[in-house]
Amino acid sequence: MNRWDIFCKVVDNFGDIGICWRLAQQLQLEHNLQVRLYVDDVEAASQIISGLNKKLKIQSIQQVNIIFWRKNAVFVSDADVVIEAFSCGLPAEYFTQNSTVNWINLEYLSAEKWVDDFHGKHSILRGIAQKRHFFYPGFTAKTGGLLRENVPQTETDFYQETLQNNLAKDQTTLRISLFYYPQANISSLLDCLKDGAQLATCYVTAGALFTGLVDYFGVKMEAGEQYTKGHLTLKVLPFLSQPEYDILLRNCDINFVRGEDSWVRAIWAEKPFIWQPYFQTEATHLLKLNAFLAVFYLQTDFGISKLLSFETTNKLKPLSLQNLQALHTAWANNQAISAQMWQQYLQDLPQIKAQTILQSQYLANQPDLATQLVNFCNIN
Repeated sequence: MNRWDIFCKVVDNFGDIGICWRLAQQLQLEHNLQVRLYVDDVEAASQIISGLNKKLKIQSIQQVNIIFWRKNAVFVSDADVVIEAFSCGLPAEYFTQNSTVNWINLEYLSAEKWVDDFHGKHSILRGIAQKRHFFYPGFTAKTGGLLRENVPQTETDFYQETLQNNLAKDQTTLRISLFYYPQANISSLLDCLKDGAQLATCYVTAGALFTGLVDYFGVKMEAGEQYTKGHLTLKVLPFLSQPEYDILLRNCDINFVRGEDSWVRAIWAEKPFIWQPYFQTEATHLLKLNAFLAVFYLQTDFGISKLLSFETTNKLKPLSLQNLQALHTAWANNQAISAQMWQQYLQDLPQIKAQTILQSQYLANQPDLATQLVNFCNIN
């Protein structure tokens, strides 16, 4: 099964295309597969995929063929596997050209317990002969794992010349990256940093939403500029490529991340992070948030004891979820982060950092998502 098609419909700004582009590159580079990536949003794709020509309907970048599929897409009848990313829906005419393709619906990442039971199951849709297999990323051995490349990323010229210099200058401050949805009460966080006892530098990239930042500082945000209030400095970086963004995460003390792509990258960065799930009605996003917090911070057995010696395990103080849950819930639901809540988080930071490193190492020992996908398709 050497020819793979991936269909991506951009819903979450950069998240959907970010995941699909990472996956496409890994399948090609590490598994030597012929990959076509069908994308519906040219603008979003051009932000993530360096060198993409928005005028070309079909082009090849890093040996991945990229096709804009919303208008007059050309479907080739030689695919062995098709990945329908996040239930985006496949064009009916695609199956007329690919009548025997192995169909995988790549679902969103979740730590909820039911994911273990549904991973790998299939359904049959009326009028379509192929079985639709459901592939769930996750945090346990019963799921499809997490997206993680095995080939080391190279440091870019931008990192050497700009990002590294910025981060080196800010080593005496608390370094924080900001990537968030509009529901976050950003002004309350900025107040905590402005009035806090410690100097703090926040990094936000051009191209991300500046919701609340412009009003807070009273200026128009521009890349390369920095803005200061009290003990808080905000630096606006140019839009970062995925490898550059990963470097930023690894060099910050705390990362505010959202959705799925930046969330997973924050785990691999081995630094404390605040995760904001994609907002859903009926507070469904809070169920996902609480399930993840319970798993990641050892409220459920996650196998950490297998990694550590008895002595090391006993040196870690038990970490209460109470303040973590309160802070994450406030951030996810447009509620204010209080000074007391933030101060407690900073006091817990050494424990949170140690826990994050351990969980990241544990999860890195599991087979990565791309490898599991390939193995799954070879036996189904």
